[in-house]
Amino acid sequence: MLLHVPGILDSSQVARFRQALDAADWGDGRQTVGPQGAEVKHNLQLPEDSRLRNELGGAVLSALAASPLYFSAVLPARTLPPRFNRYEGGGQYGFHVDGAVMSLAVPEGAPAVNLRTDVSCTLFLCEPDEYDGGELVIHDTYGEHDVKLPAGDLLVYPSSSLHRVAPVTRGTRLASFFWVQSLVRDDNQRQTLFELDGAIQALTASGADRDAVLRLTGVYHNLLRRWAET
Repeated sequence: MLLHVPGILDSSQVARFRQALDAADWGDGRQTVGPQGAEVKHNLQLPEDSRLRNELGGAVLSALAASPLYFSAVLPARTLPPRFNRYEGGGQYGFHVDGAVMSLAVPEGAPAVNLRTDVSCTLFLCEPDEYDGGELVIHDTYGEHDVKLPAGDLLVYPSSSLHRVAPVTRGTRLASFFWVQSLVRDDNQRQTLFELDGAIQALTASGADRDAVLRLTGVYHNLLRRWAET
């Protein structure tokens, strides 16, 4: 499921992020990928041990927690701390598929904690007219989708998707990106639950028969109970 979630960050939050990121120390984005990814990745990224990355990442997670649409679509179980990247001067990231399993940071000596990447997310931090190129291009069974969203808006898409970032030929493209392990592994099942939840909310708002809405809500939760992995 490819979904645009508007308004994760408001304009004041975006401005604060931009001010901090404009003054940040950036590193080579290839430091966080393997040899295959390093061949096609040409961008800058906040270092993994960056204090700013942790601060802004926490703000992103707080904003996501306040979005019912995001929760309904993703059903998050675990989220990898958000990262931040910068594309300019022809920077791009060629076609690739995100790694299936990633490790969460844990205290030294603690057992490793792995996260299965079910859902990929890109939070745009620049307005589309601030840069040329930089589209997030996602390939699926319906062809290629070129996505370039307003600042503060989020794109949610399956981590299994083949995707790339087109070269940025003017200006700078800033974004946050992260991965989520969902309670529901299967993308089609997540989409079914998302559509069912949306229908329940619309019927409730319209004043539809309460008993019918209650039965439909029961169907939603019984499907979630069947499909969820905790």
